Amino acid sequence: MKKAILAFTIVAALTSPSFAQSVGEKTGVNSALGIAPKTEDFIKEAAMSDMTEIEAAKIAQLKGNAEEKKFAELMLADHTKTSNEIKAMIPANMKAAVPTALDDASQKKLAKLRDTKPEDFSSEYDSMQVSAHKDAVSLFERYANGGDDPSLPRVLVLLTRLLAGVLPLLALSGSWPC
Repeated sequence: MKKAILAFTIVAALTSPSFAQSVGEKTGVNSALGIAPKTEDFIKEAAMSDMTEIEAAKIAQLKGNAEEKKFAELMLADHTKTSNEIKAMIPANMKAAVPTALDDASQKKLAKLRDTKPEDFSSEYDSMQVSAHKDAVSLFERYANGGDDPSLPRVLVLLTRLLAGVLPLLALSGSWPC
């Protein structure tokens, strides 16, 4: 009886909307193997990335140095634009995949950034930006090259190139792309 209850609980949890993201995408296995995410996973991850970047940029505008504040202004504009573009491309039957609030992992990243001492902020924010943009390029490339919705990849290739263009600028030690 206990096994049946446990099995039912696991199935219910994995099929509920809050757990709709596939295990492969949630754990990073798909990314490590270069496997394209399902459309629902792509939509959720892209939206979550944009929402997190927007909130991180707001924190950087308050706590960052002059270069970071200027970069944060660009991130606010760019991520607001990509959020709107992605939302406009999403088929009506997948609108529910768009998250309306930050997930726990994103909230923890932002809390850590918010709580960072002023003298450590640059290091924390800079590494967060490099990591976030690498993850975004991977997500967009994987979906553009193998996603299951043929109407999305053409636009995603262009967005991927834009994201990829930011990475070399972020990688320059102590230099910001503005």
